[in-house]
Amino acid sequence: MDNQYAEIFTSLLGENQIKINEPMSRHTTFGIGGPADCFLIPETSEELRAVTGLAHKNHIPLFILGGGANLLVRDKGIRGVVVFTGRLQNIERNGNQLKVSSGVSTARAAKAAYDAGLSGMEFASGIPGSIGGAAYMNAGAYGGEMSKIIVSATTIDGRGDFISYGAEDLGYSYRHSRFMESGEVIVDITLSLKYGNQKEIKALMDDLNHRRRTKQPLEKKSAGSTFKRPEGHFVGQMIEELGLKGYGYGDAQVSKKHAGFLINNGHASCEDMLALIHDVQDKVKKNYGVDLYTEVQIVGEE
Repeated sequence: MDNQYAEIFTSLLGENQIKINEPMSRHTTFGIGGPADCFLIPETSEELRAVTGLAHKNHIPLFILGGGANLLVRDKGIRGVVVFTGRLQNIERNGNQLKVSSGVSTARAAKAAYDAGLSGMEFASGIPGSIGGAAYMNAGAYGGEMSKIIVSATTIDGRGDFISYGAEDLGYSYRHSRFMESGEVIVDITLSLKYGNQKEIKALMDDLNHRRRTKQPLEKKSAGSTFKRPEGHFVGQMIEELGLKGYGYGDAQVSKKHAGFLINNGHASCEDMLALIHDVQDKVKKNYGVDLYTEVQIVGEE
């Protein structure tokens, strides 16, 4: 295996769990991104621990990938190692709590809550990506937020050790958690939910998902809402009032359906998308005096 990074991990993972020069465009909801030098696919939390520990020991740059939502990868790709958590798929129920592995999709976790007659995850049933990513950025929608239902998390630190945290230690605020600074890898989270009526839970999920389908460009490649909500303002409304629906660079475009969403309308490059993001930010700042900050994490070699 002719790759300086891949060789290091052959003792831990099978050949089908190691990919070289893997296009990140295959693994992001934007459908954008150059190659990762080495793409690893652990299948258990122990393999995840071993891989991350070995990467730190060898001072290899490490990026953790979940469902690829809220992520914009640069055209030159990612140097070092990308570790994909999508094979970690355990869900365990204990009364009104669900312990969910980080690779489980947010939608599947919401469905598991519904199946168990537990309420509190309805808001997340249409959020793209993984539960680990949702916990990492404190994802939210329709008045719900991950910080309101997460009671504990298990992570892997830089030494490759498992660590458990209670809710009070997770440093949650709007679209922020401690993990954004700590560099720890989320292994699983525990959700505390309320017993509810399944018909009412399903009705709420159906209503929220109907609202998403009618108002958001779910048929297009995007990272969801591109910008954080500035206090006292609605992002989509400001962008729409500036006449920017349909405005774009190449195939990077402001959605005609919802101006708060920037979409890949075909084969947009990261360079196109970044140019559009910066242009929208500049126009909103000039006309409204409002700073727009991205929800999207931008990674890769500049």
